[in-house]
Order: sequence, then C-alpha cells, then structure tokens
Amino acid sequence: MRRTLAIAIALIIPTGCMLQPPGPTRTQLEVRQIQTRTYQNRNMKQVMKAVINALQDDGFIIRNADKELGFVTAAKDVEVGGFGGPFSVQLFGGQQPRYDRAATFEASINISEFGEETKVRSVFQRRVVDNFGAPSSVQSIQDPRFYQEFFMKIDKSLFIEREGL
Repeated sequence: MRRTLAIAIALIIPTGCMLQPPGPTRTQLEVRQIQTRTYQNRNMKQVMKAVINALQDDGFIIRNADKELGFVTAAKDVEVGGFGGPFSVQLFGGQQPRYDRAATFEASINISEFGEETKVRSVFQRRVVDNFGAPSSVQSIQDPRFYQEFFMKIDKSLFIEREGL
C-alpha cells in the first residue's frame, strides 16, 4: 500500500509542477516593442561595443559581429535540471529514457542608426536538447522582464564606457 502511494506521488508531483498556464498572446508589433530600445547616442560603434560587453558579462560567447551591418550573434550553454534528474527518468523511463540535458540561449541583435539615435533590437531564443543530443524544444523568449534586464546591462556598459571605468 505504502509503495503504491509513494509511486503515485512520485508520478503526480513532477507532472503537476511542470504545468504552466499559457502566456498572453502578443502581436508582432508588441513583441518588437519589447525587444527594442532606443539610445540617445548617435555613435553606433559605441552602442555595439556596449551590446557585446553586456553579452559577454552575461556569459555569452560572441559568434559573429559585423560593424557595417550592426549585427551581433551570440550563444550561451546552460545545464538543464529537472525534478529528480536522470535518476527519476531512468527509474520510470525504461531502457533508454530521454530527458532534457542542456539548453542554449541564442541572441541575435541588430543595431541601427536613426538620425541622432541608435536603435537596438535583440531577439533571444532558448533551444533545449535531450541526453541523445536531439532537439527537445525551441522557444522564442518574449518575457518583457528578460529584455528589460538585458537593456539595463547595456545601459550599465554604456555608463562604464562613458566614465572610462
């Protein structure tokens, strides 16, 4: 009896914790507004350098940077851990269980001059792979707080650069 109850709880708790209500549906214009920040700085090179510094401070590896186009791509790998990890998957998953092993955050950033201003549009994506290396999920990050925090890092980098610290 106790063993059956323990197994039932072990199966119910992890699935109950994984359910999340869907987020609000946003229009493409709303998503673009979340992903874009305008800086009162006409020096595109300085803003691009601040973007690269902010990415590196956050653990990203710069893959490409083109100052003529104002385009930067970067990636950061992170370990993925779940409830019980591989042990619980092996316990209930059979001979060759699959579980999420690692995630990669990918950044694609466009920096453009508009008159006296410089616009930065950043797009982040989270790609998860399982223990066999196969893609498990790909999600575009649309959380406004995520982008606010990223732009705050760019602000900080611009301040440090301006102050010569």
